[in-house]
Amino acid sequence: MFKRKNTTAENSDNMTFLQHLEALRGLLFRVLLAILIGAIVVFIFIEEVFDYIIFAPLDPNFVTYQYMCKLTHWLHYRVTDFVDPMVGCFEKVSLNVIAPQMTTQFMTAMLVAFIGGIVIMFPYIIYQFWLFIRPALYKKEQKNARGLVFFTTILFLSGILFGYYLIAPLSINFLGNFKVSDSVQNLPSLSSYMGILVSTTLASGVVFELPILVYFLSKIGLITPEGMRKYRKHSFVGTLLLSAIITPPDVFSQILVSIPIVILYEISIYISKFVNKSKVEDDDY
Repeated sequence: MFKRKNTTAENSDNMTFLQHLEALRGLLFRVLLAILIGAIVVFIFIEEVFDYIIFAPLDPNFVTYQYMCKLTHWLHYRVTDFVDPMVGCFEKVSLNVIAPQMTTQFMTAMLVAFIGGIVIMFPYIIYQFWLFIRPALYKKEQKNARGLVFFTTILFLSGILFGYYLIAPLSINFLGNFKVSDSVQNLPSLSSYMGILVSTTLASGVVFELPILVYFLSKIGLITPEGMRKYRKHSFVGTLLLSAIITPPDVFSQILVSIPIVILYEISIYISKFVNKSKVEDDDY
C-alpha cells in the first residue's frame, strides 16, 4: 500500500494572521534584545577590542604574517624556482588612521559594538529564527533540518575567522603599503579602515553559508547537482576573479583565498545531491 503524504504542518495552519504577526513581533524583540546585550558587552571592552582585534592586523607580528612567512620559506626550500621565499613576509603597515570628525570615534565604536553583538549572539539569533519557521515544516522536513542551527553557526563563524585572519590582513597590508609616490602619505580615516575590515570579514561569513543556501535552493528545486557540476568551471573562474578583487595582486594569495571557496562549492554539490535524492524517495510514497 502507498503511504499518504502528510500535507499539514504542525500548528502553523491553526494560527491566524494576527497570531503570525504576534509571533514575528516576539521574534524581532528577542533578536534585537540579544544584539543589544551583546553590543553592551562589546562596548564595555571597546578599548581592548580596538587595540587587540581591530588594529591587530597593523602589527607586523600579527599571527597571519608570521605563519605566511614561514609557509613561503618552507615552500621555497621544496620548490625553489616557483616560490619567492619573501613573498609571504610582510612589512610593517605604514598606516596612520585618523578621525577627521568629532563624532567619528564614537560612531565607529557604536558600529563595532553593534557588529560584535551580532557575532556574539549569532547562535541565539539563528536558533530564534529556527523556532519561528519550524512549525511551518513537515515532520520529515524538521528531521532533515536537524543540526541547521549548529552548522549555520559553525560556517558563519568559520567565515568570520577566515576573513579576519587571512583576507583582511592581506588587504590591509597591501593597501596600507601601496604608494604611487613617496610624496604621498597614507592617512585613511577610521571609517575607511573599518570599511575594509568589516566588509572582508562579514563577506567571508556570508560566503561560507553557501552549503546552507544550496540546501534550501535544492529543496525548492531551483538548483540540482547536475547543474552545479555543469557550471563548475564557470564557478571556479568566478572564484578566482573574486579572490583577485579582495586580495593583493599575487597568485599565491589568490590561490590561498580560493581554496576554501572551491571546497565549499564541492561540498555543496553533494548536499544538493543528497537533497534531491531525498525528494525522489518522498515522491515514491
